[in-house]
Formats: sequence, structure tokens, C-alpha cells
Amino acid sequence: MSLLDLLRTSLPADRVVLDPDIVATYHHDEAEWAPYGAPLVVVRPRTADEVQTVVRACLAHETPVVTRGAGTGLSGGANATAGCVVIALDGMNAIVEIDQLERYAVVQPGVINDDLRAACAEHGLWYPPDPASSPWSTIGGNVATNAGGLCCVKYGVTRDYVLGMQVVTGTGDLVRLGHKTAKGVAGYDLAGLMVGSEGTLGIITEITVKLRPLQDPQRTVAGYFDSIVDAGRAVSAVAAAGLTPSALELIDRQCLVAVDAWKNMGLSVDANVVLLGRVDTPGLIGDQEAEKMHACFSEAGATWAAVSTDAEEADALFAARRLAYPAMERLGPVLTEDVCVPKKHVPEMLSRIEQIGIEFGTTIANIAHAGDGNLHPLLITPRDDDEARRRAQAAFATIIDAALELGGTVTGEHGVGLLKKDGLVQELDPVVLNMHRAVKAALDPQGILNPGKVFS
Repeated sequence: MSLLDLLRTSLPADRVVLDPDIVATYHHDEAEWAPYGAPLVVVRPRTADEVQTVVRACLAHETPVVTRGAGTGLSGGANATAGCVVIALDGMNAIVEIDQLERYAVVQPGVINDDLRAACAEHGLWYPPDPASSPWSTIGGNVATNAGGLCCVKYGVTRDYVLGMQVVTGTGDLVRLGHKTAKGVAGYDLAGLMVGSEGTLGIITEITVKLRPLQDPQRTVAGYFDSIVDAGRAVSAVAAAGLTPSALELIDRQCLVAVDAWKNMGLSVDANVVLLGRVDTPGLIGDQEAEKMHACFSEAGATWAAVSTDAEEADALFAARRLAYPAMERLGPVLTEDVCVPKKHVPEMLSRIEQIGIEFGTTIANIAHAGDGNLHPLLITPRDDDEARRRAQAAFATIIDAALELGGTVTGEHGVGLLKKDGLVQELDPVVLNMHRAVKAALDPQGILNPGKVFS
């Protein structure tokens, strides 16, 4: 029996998608210029058992499996390979349980990040990881890439909140990893191993995440800078002052103008670069922290800085930060970087990015989770300009080199996927790479799970 016939007979009819126009929408994620192929079929399961059925069928036919959520990734990690089966988990979108006493939630992988946060808020609880794509990205995708976000400078990344999960392995087994208790150290941390594995070690069908009490009200500090390097100095100054902001975001004028042109938000920022800081420490101490951050901005060369008294205006600026990537994408192809460097090297890294843009004749806009050194230069090219594309790709590689020279990493939250494979080889010791490959071989012995991604 062919693989298609096996899938048709083993699954409900509406799970198997063959319409070429629909299948085409599952070919790739949002990574610009990352290669992809045409899958044999797209399967949209609704249960863990159905995922297991698909994996076992693919094992029997030695067919690759590529898993995806909402397709918002920026590294090519969810790109289809020729002849593969794409398992799309966006239909598995139930919030199974929110336990107010134990402070955890159990969700299916297709749950949208913001939907989980809203549901938790109804119980007086908060799920902190908040990538800029939180209105669209799924918890499963966030776990697969170990996504961070605006508040991770203080509250950590996705890995810090995953307690356990249900997984279909590369051998077709359906297993539970981790725990629901506040503590749990029995055996290796296999649940933690799955976080950030980008679909190469297993297919996550359910996730248990840790929750916190609702966040305290935040105070916003805004600073305008003529120079991106001065803004970088302000970031370093905030860290040197011993402050741990609940957010510290950088966005340049190019991005703000693009957002305003798209959404007509009435932004009228007269600055080349804007830093947006927030503190959520309650009471007088929080007031003092906000004033100290304001002083850091001013002393680093801000042309204007203030502790915001207009919550609506502050929220609009943070909303613009979230919309920056899709706004820039409307202007032409955008190749998005995701390097992370030590906070003390943020000014130097921003300076190097600026020089790299000049060297390669590539327009580079900048957004960043600046508080933890996670920078997202956006390399923008005209449409259908192959020479500009080649220059942008060369600049992309040079930015990676610069980050590694400064003791950084090739990806802070987007994952390796396809775009950062060469960078990963540069970053990791060959012995460490072989350790990764040994884990992959043990958990996916036939090599069917997302082949060709990360380090394979």
C-alpha cells in the first residue's frame, strides 16, 4: 500500500490535504531565501494518536516528516523538503487545563501565544514568554525554537517555563516527558532537550507550562538617540547600573516610519533610534528604578528621555516594536538576523552592523531585545534584485562572524533551521557537534524528523 493510501485509510478524510493550492501555503516559513521543496502531502491531525499514526506510516515508507505550527519562523526550520509529509499542528489548538493552585497550563501545540496569555489572565496568572510574533505564533513553535521575547530579559525564555510534554518520537512511540510538580529531577531532562530542537528529535503534541502571578503594572522609559551606538551605550549602562528591566527594546526610525505608514498609528518620533525600557518592580523602588534608567539614557547621549506618563502612548510604541518586521516586509524582501552578544558588547556589535551595511551596500534597519543583547538587524533589498540579494546574504554571514568574534551566538531565539547551519558549525566545537548528532541518532534512528535542518 502506498503512503498516501495508508494515510487515507488510517485517518479521517479531512486530515489529509492534497489540494495543490492549499499545499503550496505549507511549503515554507517566513525565512527569506531559505530553500524548500514540494511535500507529498500535508496532514492536519487533531490528536496525538493521529500524529503517531502519521509518523509510523512515514517510518514504514522511509519518508521524511516536517512539522510546523503557524509558519511564522524566520530560519527555515519549518520548510518542506521534496516528497516529505508536512504535519501541520495548527489545528491542535485546545487549552486543555489551567491549574490555578499549581500554576501551570496544559496546551496543545497549536495554541496561539497571546490566546494562552489571555486565558491565563482570566485566572490571575501570566505566561511570560512573549515573542514579537505572539499574536500569531504557536506555543508548539515557540517551544521548538526556544523563543524569547520582549520580557525575557527579566523573566527568561520558553525553556524556563516548560515543565513537561507529550511527544511522538522518531521511533513512532508516544511518550510523556517531564512533570507537573514544582520540582522534578528524576532522570535526564528529556523535556528540556526537546525545547529548541526544531522538530528534529520528536513531534510535540502537548505541553505543560509553568505560570506566574499577573505582572505588576509597568513604568515605561523612552529615550531618543541620534546614533545607534549611543543607544547601545545606554543598554550597557542600564546593565552596569544593576537594573533588570522587564523590557528593554531598540527600534530605529526606519522601522517606526514603516509601521506608521502601514498602520497609521500617528507615531511622530524625531529620532534615529528609540530605546523603550520598562520596569515592573512595585512601589517606590520601581519609581527609583525608572528614574535610574532615565539617567542611564541621558548620560549615554539621549537627545530626549523621559519616564512616560502617557500609558496609551507607551503602549503604542511597544505595539510598533511588535509590528516592525511585518511592516518592513511590505517594503521588500527582508533577511532577518538573530544574533546575541554579551550586553557589554552591544555598542560594538551595533557599530559593526552599521559598518557592515555600508561595506556591502545593504540597507539594514534595526530592532532588538537590547536588554539581553539579542539583536535583530533587518537586511532589506529591492524586489527581484539578485545582486542586492547576494550582497545581503554576504552581509548576513559577516554579521554572524562579528557576533562570534565578540563571544556571542548565531541565534538567540529564532533557531538554526537552514539559515544558520554554517554559523552553528563555526560556533560549536566539533566534539560538541558530534554529541548533538549522537542524540539525534538515538532519538530518530531513521533520520526522518526534519532532515537537513540545524546540523544534519
